[in-house]
Amino acid sequence: MPASKDGKMWRCQFYYTDWQGVRHKKNKRGFRTKGEAEEWERNFRQQQERSLNMTFENFLKLYYEDMEHRIRKSSFINKKYIIDLKILPYFKNKIISEITPSDIRSWQNTLMSATDKDGKKYSQTYLKTISNQMAAIFNYAEQYYDLKRNPYRKAGSFGRSRSDEMKIWTKEEFEKFLDTVKDKPESRMAFLLLFWTGMRIGELLALTYSDIDFDKRIIHITKSFQRIKGEDMISEPKTERGKRDITIPVFLMEELEDYCKHLYGILPNERMFKFTKSYMEHEIRRGIKEAGVSEIHLHCLRHSHCSMLISLGYQPLEIAKRLGHEKVETTLNTYSHLYPNKQMEMADRLDQVSKEDKNAGNS
Repeated sequence: MPASKDGKMWRCQFYYTDWQGVRHKKNKRGFRTKGEAEEWERNFRQQQERSLNMTFENFLKLYYEDMEHRIRKSSFINKKYIIDLKILPYFKNKIISEITPSDIRSWQNTLMSATDKDGKKYSQTYLKTISNQMAAIFNYAEQYYDLKRNPYRKAGSFGRSRSDEMKIWTKEEFEKFLDTVKDKPESRMAFLLLFWTGMRIGELLALTYSDIDFDKRIIHITKSFQRIKGEDMISEPKTERGKRDITIPVFLMEELEDYCKHLYGILPNERMFKFTKSYMEHEIRRGIKEAGVSEIHLHCLRHSHCSMLISLGYQPLEIAKRLGHEKVETTLNTYSHLYPNKQMEMADRLDQVSKEDKNAGNS
């Protein structure tokens, strides 16, 4: 049934068949014009038909509807924020099956030339984050909606997974920084745990008293905390292997025991650290300025911990388990540049083997 007048407004009524083959009647009211009513019906039918002969915007609604049930709430919010801000405005009205590699290259060039509010170009890691979201959309269309040609695969990604230089603190720099929060027991304990365990900030903020096994010196990582749009959210760790036990050194357990003695009346499942990530980010910026140490981000404390483990001779598999990486390849790809170059050692060893063989032949 076409759009019809509904008092001073317009409405549309029509029948459609859902994905299970069931026929329904749809009645939508409150449109200002006939054109708006007809456009709403057209968009609705496109989504129900699940054909790729629909706009990018309509396909995104289907993509969001699926992803919202399959990833962490915080991850979904971040995904949607990036897509809505940096991808949707460029492709909103284009038919998804008609988007070409050339369209994508033009969009990439626009972003690579763009600047933020301070006039700085976007970082390579931020561009890579955007790139990953766009790739995920077209991979989804290819896998579940039979997109014949994936234009993003042909166009290629852009940006880099990590910056050229990973910023870390040495133990001496960390201790110098730690002195700036010595009068704030809660902040001091939080930074100690981040530096000496390598746990993620969300994992730290989700810790409860019941997560600590003082006898075995183990911290059980079972959840993550985030505050998004004023709402406190406890979710699963970032990866399945994020659920792990971290054994901590004696000195750190003694620090933690002393700290917990001052948590009067704390309940077993009550968060030990009541602040948020933004507070910790403020504290690290303030402490850096006061201590005069090199500038790093909060997440770099995790990198610093890993760097220390590598310098102590621990292998990627051991480090991956401690950090909660899903795959050991993640550890290798992220920290490979921190491992000592063994090429010369290998060449010298081969040279030694060759000489041993020659000497054996001459004897």
